[in-house]
Amino acid sequence: MTTLVELAAEKDSADVTDWAARLGWVVGLLLFIALVYWLMREGWKWRGTLQSDLPELPSAPSDPGPAKLELSGRYHGSTTAGQWLDRIVAHGLGTRSRVELTLTDAGLDVVRPGAADFFIPVGRLREARLDKGIAGKVLAEGGLLVVTWEHGGKLLDSGFRSDHAAEQAEWADTINTMIHTATTEGTAR
Repeated sequence: MTTLVELAAEKDSADVTDWAARLGWVVGLLLFIALVYWLMREGWKWRGTLQSDLPELPSAPSDPGPAKLELSGRYHGSTTAGQWLDRIVAHGLGTRSRVELTLTDAGLDVVRPGAADFFIPVGRLREARLDKGIAGKVLAEGGLLVVTWEHGGKLLDSGFRSDHAAEQAEWADTINTMIHTATTEGTAR
């Protein structure tokens, strides 16, 4: 049987941490993380290359008319319509940002500080609805204003979240009314 003195002697002679091995593991882990981020960045750039057939985004007209509605909140990105995980990254449409939306008789003006602004003419608007998610952002049912619009022959869904969620239903109703009115006037001609 071992005595307490022998046990204490064994404990004092325990191996010292191997700093070279530990440092090697830390450096290896940091290189792995850097590689993953680099691959994600390359994938984002490749997706933009694949979507390069989209034309430049329209800009707002010089005089769009008086504002019907205004909203400040968040822009959560654009996707292919009906494909809520197929993010569009061309022309900065995949960049999340703050947003200031202005709805006029001419269309929807999307002003994004730090990202490319764009304008959706009323003739290109197809639908507005309240939904629960878009490309990496999932909220409670009806927590996201999704506007479907046509650009370059493709239908796109753009997701917005107002700072005041209660006003999103009014936005969806107003946009759908504008679309219906524009469609009715277009077929009457």
